[in-house]
Amino acid sequence: MIDAYLTHYKIMKTNTYREILQQPQAWLEEYENLVREKDRIAAFLHQYLTPETDVVLTGAGTSAFIGDALCPVLRKQGWSRCRAVSTTDLVTHMSSFLSQSTPLLLISFARSGNSPESVAVVNKANAYCNQVAHIFITCNANGELALRGDEKNTCLILLPKQTNDLSLAMTSSFSTMLLTGCMLAKIDTIETEADYVKATAENAQYILDNCQTVLKSVASSSFSRGIFLGSGELRGIAEECHLKLQELTDGAIVCKFDSFLGFRHGPKAVVKPDSLVVYLITDDEEVQIYERDLIRQVAANNPQTKQIIVSCGKKVNVDVHPTAEIMMPNGSKQTGIYGLVPYVLVGQLLGFNASLAHDLCPDTPSVSGNISRVVEGVTIYYTM
Repeated sequence: MIDAYLTHYKIMKTNTYREILQQPQAWLEEYENLVREKDRIAAFLHQYLTPETDVVLTGAGTSAFIGDALCPVLRKQGWSRCRAVSTTDLVTHMSSFLSQSTPLLLISFARSGNSPESVAVVNKANAYCNQVAHIFITCNANGELALRGDEKNTCLILLPKQTNDLSLAMTSSFSTMLLTGCMLAKIDTIETEADYVKATAENAQYILDNCQTVLKSVASSSFSRGIFLGSGELRGIAEECHLKLQELTDGAIVCKFDSFLGFRHGPKAVVKPDSLVVYLITDDEEVQIYERDLIRQVAANNPQTKQIIVSCGKKVNVDVHPTAEIMMPNGSKQTGIYGLVPYVLVGQLLGFNASLAHDLCPDTPSVSGNISRVVEGVTIYYTM
């Protein structure tokens, strides 16, 4: 009994767990913030987002994955010249990705706003591009990006204070920045989005209220590989989930991500009996038919492999018996363009519980010191 109490106390005291739990409320708070800031943000977008403008979503690590998940959403909303390019690519190969003569809207995602590459890309883009405007979406009011938020051609969107995660792994910072990016596409009519955002938060709360026990059980079992699959925007969520499980176990579990169709073309070789495969399923029936086919094939060829199916709106019928099945109550008709966001909680909770199962502290899981909350050891060279 004492051991169980101490374990529970240890879990509840971690910043990581608190930051996972706070997400639904943080999303609702951020929505209200954007409603209040609508006029300022909309005016900025109307000035700098034209049909001729290139839009680049950028960040490093988890912040870069926001762009990978967000880009398909924004393109569907008419931002046809939107691309996701990490700051780590832009620092070294800016001329490969940006045009000097084409107007640029650079949207930077940054938890701290202090990463060397985040700051360097802003400086280099200002020097390289003839016309550039910036949107800084950040969680840290005292970070360098936030402190530069009043510069010319710059719009600062500062997230609720609690989203500046104290733990190594980004959880509420990732999801709230992603939600904010989605809301940019709806800024002109943001007041009408309340029900969609609420339904999205309800899906996340469903996972927190009903799925923690099964995710803890899976995370505590024996497996050495984690594979996350998603289609379209959910591929970006799979990318973030794979990092959460890998970094929170200090690399003890090596992870991979892919699209469902892409996974067939070679990467499927990674599936072994001691693997965990997590399927992030869309409720788009035209896409889901391909996803169900792959689930059946993997189950048939790898009967010992652990599998988790995550869906929304309605049960996925694939005639297999997964290790766990999670079905969020609200589908895309209820969540609008925000429905991708709650899926990430599955990866976060798997990573958190696997970290504990490997006798690590989720807040600081890197025993070797190979990774840190804000990247260290990067020297920026200004050669342009």
